Amino acid sequence: MNAVGAPRFAAEWLALRERADAAARAPELLHPLRSRLNAQLPRSSPAPAGRPAPEAAPAPHELVIRDLGCGTGSMGRWLAVRLPGPQRWILHDHDPALLAHAGDRLPATAANGRPVTVTTECGDLTGLTAGTLAGTSLLTASALLDLLTHDEMDALAETCVAAGCPALLALSVTGRVELTPSEPLDAAIAAAFNDHQRRADRGRRLLGPDAVAAATEAFERRGATVLTQSSPWRLSGPEAALTASWLRGWVGAAVAQRPDLALRGIAYLRRRLAACAAGELSVTVHHTDLLALPRPVTGTG
Repeated sequence: MNAVGAPRFAAEWLALRERADAAARAPELLHPLRSRLNAQLPRSSPAPAGRPAPEAAPAPHELVIRDLGCGTGSMGRWLAVRLPGPQRWILHDHDPALLAHAGDRLPATAANGRPVTVTTECGDLTGLTAGTLAGTSLLTASALLDLLTHDEMDALAETCVAAGCPALLALSVTGRVELTPSEPLDAAIAAAFNDHQRRADRGRRLLGPDAVAAATEAFERRGATVLTQSSPWRLSGPEAALTASWLRGWVGAAVAQRPDLALRGIAYLRRRLAACAAGELSVTVHHTDLLALPRPVTGTG
């Protein structure tokens, strides 16, 4: 979706999609995630018989959460207030301007009122190792998996499993799009867009809509439990600006992949944008959220 008017990593695009992302994220995965995080917390031993209990409980354990490709920090804004604290978020992105934006805008407190602190690291996930993730309670990412290659996805799963670190990987495209009302050209545009998502980019063959299947296989092959949940965008009148921007990117990428669609694609886009502006178009863009739960590493909790 990084063509024609919707640069994938532009702050404006990320801001435009944040409300739809928040509505789409799968809350059903939070219960098993909280259960896993609670199991990591240290439990104080009961006082021996005949001795009084300590006057005060030890300070709560800090959750350390790394957000890969954090963009403007929308995952942190959604998730931090839904998990207990205290929390320390480590935001990773290759764009220092996005990092500065994200670092300033995460919530100050967690679901239970405990503090949330933030640090930033400029770079990409290629530097992640099991050692880097040592002590990390959770790794998160949004709309990232489709940009990885098979080898990169395999390496990410290996790193998480070796560290015993759960991963919440949200909003991965599945390749399914539904437009109402439908048009005969919908299927051709969708197929061309999906091929564009799987393109070779500077020698890297991207996973595109095959990312969730690749991630599931990579984690399960290493013994992790993988849970998935549908997380579709449902775009209609209130999201007209996002719908229009998404349409330009969707059709633009399809035409870039298949230049023979150019003339029909331009007319198609014009019709779809007019219907969007008139409040007569609704779009469902299917995504999947994935929670991978590796076996805890002995001695880590």
